Amino acid sequence: MGTTANDIEVIILSDDEDEAPENDVACDESSVYIVEPEDSRETDTALTPSTLEEDLVVTFSRRAEVLPHARYDCPIHPFTAEDRATDAPLAGNQLICDQCFCYICDKLASSCVLWCQGGICHCNSHKRSTYWSNLRDSTVLGDLQAFNLTVSEVDEHLRRAEKMLLIFKKEAFVQFSIFLRGQSLMEYGPNAQHQKRLIHDYTPVYELVSSFLYEADKQNDRAAAILRLGAAEVFVRHISCPGSLMLPSPVADVNKAKACLLHRVISSLQRQLVMADFTPEFRQKIQDFYRRFPLPIELKNFRNSLCVRPWTDILLVSVLKGQNISGVRKEGKKKDVLAEDMSVIFLRSELLQRQKRYRELCRYLRVVQSAEAAFSLQQLRDLIPFFMCLAGDFSSALIGFLPAVNAPASRFTPQLFLIYFYIFKSATAPQSIIASHPFHLCRSDAVWEPIKGAVPLKRELLVKFALKVHRCCPAVYADSQCWTSLLTVVNSLGASGRCSPSPQPKLHIQIPRPFLEVHPLWSSYTVSNLKLYFCLQEYPDQALLLLGNLWALQWLWGDLPFGAEHLGSFLQDVRQELKITKAGSDLTNVPWNHAMLADGGGGNEDGFFWGGCFGQTSGFTWTDQVLMSAELISFYCFASTV
Repeated sequence: MGTTANDIEVIILSDDEDEAPENDVACDESSVYIVEPEDSRETDTALTPSTLEEDLVVTFSRRAEVLPHARYDCPIHPFTAEDRATDAPLAGNQLICDQCFCYICDKLASSCVLWCQGGICHCNSHKRSTYWSNLRDSTVLGDLQAFNLTVSEVDEHLRRAEKMLLIFKKEAFVQFSIFLRGQSLMEYGPNAQHQKRLIHDYTPVYELVSSFLYEADKQNDRAAAILRLGAAEVFVRHISCPGSLMLPSPVADVNKAKACLLHRVISSLQRQLVMADFTPEFRQKIQDFYRRFPLPIELKNFRNSLCVRPWTDILLVSVLKGQNISGVRKEGKKKDVLAEDMSVIFLRSELLQRQKRYRELCRYLRVVQSAEAAFSLQQLRDLIPFFMCLAGDFSSALIGFLPAVNAPASRFTPQLFLIYFYIFKSATAPQSIIASHPFHLCRSDAVWEPIKGAVPLKRELLVKFALKVHRCCPAVYADSQCWTSLLTVVNSLGASGRCSPSPQPKLHIQIPRPFLEVHPLWSSYTVSNLKLYFCLQEYPDQALLLLGNLWALQWLWGDLPFGAEHLGSFLQDVRQELKITKAGSDLTNVPWNHAMLADGGGGNEDGFFWGGCFGQTSGFTWTDQVLMSAELISFYCFASTV
């Protein structure tokens, strides 16, 4: 009801339309009623009790302005409704007012060219007819009707996508027709033997589809999804020409080109289904559209590629929240297993990392299954301890590195070990990267930032972790820099770090076979790529560091079986490589026990003592002997087992 200061106008709208049964096609009663005004204003009179009981009392009215409306709702011209009257206008249906709209064209009836056209009279259309409703959807939605979209879901982006798709279909039809006709061999070069045969080159069609998909990438999420599926529906129907000559280019072959294009479409749509904020209804519609694809036999592997669980899936939600640790949900006789394509797993991992939901990511990776690429899934699972570090849970990360079976630490590289070693030591981590492989942590451009809520690991625990990794990972065990990092922390522990980390009274050290086969000492030392000399030249103080741990020297002297004939050349090479002057004077201050050197600290079954060898080696100063001990300790670090 609208009111003014002196005048009152009343428009009564009927809700008969909502209450009418679906099979009632009578539209004689208008949904807009105009109350005629009285010729003269009524005098004020007292209202009777019966009048006061009325829900609505009209005291004044005047003719209202007629708003735009469909023809069947016109308040001026009556409308006669039938379910499917297309031959000619029914009684009076062709009459219109200035505000009548065509129900089919969704524009003014005066501009509809089919208003009274025989066989398709739009003037007889109304919304209670299934025939006219379907015709309206087909006219308004165009090619978008194939996606089962409604008029309310279509916006300007989807309108533009529908026009782009229509143009693409016409161009693709022309290019594919040229492909089917083929080209004579003379266009590729004369060949008398095959001049009558044709070459069918699919490359122009492939380039057209690729260009269209590139343009689709520039649209918003919903429009891009529609364009990609519309293009895929076109090219998956293309067939090859049997018996034609084949060009060496992969995209010249129809089947190979279709597989490449469909893989691109599926990859983009999978990313959208995981990353984009689609409504459940729109998401379901594009999945249903893809299921109706007539995929040929050579593309059958793509059949279930868009069966991507929404983030609201019951099983997925329970796994992320830690309520389900098996990844299996039973409902009656049905069993639902959390199994997804590897590409979807990578996408979920990427999104959870961007959202810093590291604990949920770890729960997901522990239970998710994939029928393909088991090695890739294993590499992604190896990052679970890293994600636990980013969550600030160093204790769980340590446990995750060294389980009883299939320990991720056994697959460490030296560089990866040093990265984790520094993470535990400093409570910082490269948080600017999206990791899907352990090697991604080794990127030089990664920005290291403090881990929220984390504190550096205690040195005793840090040393324990490093020793366990050295024991289970040969690559780390064979790297001098890994040992240097470990012994740096051990040396900083003070007196407690100078004791043997193992309570065993006797350790049996196994020397690697290459050390004994090639050359007992020096040759294998070089072949091993240890490069300890470079390490000590770059860090001169490491000689003091190595000598500060008596347990390592005792292990070495107690078990190394090498003879005296190799000692002279070894010491000579040490002095020649290092050329220590200042560092040598520093080494003279090391509080070593002369008696220990003289006694050898141990021996082998042949009665050879390192102390005796020291005595037999004339011309070497105390500094030389101490330096030699440091080198042998380093050699032990490469050759022994923890």
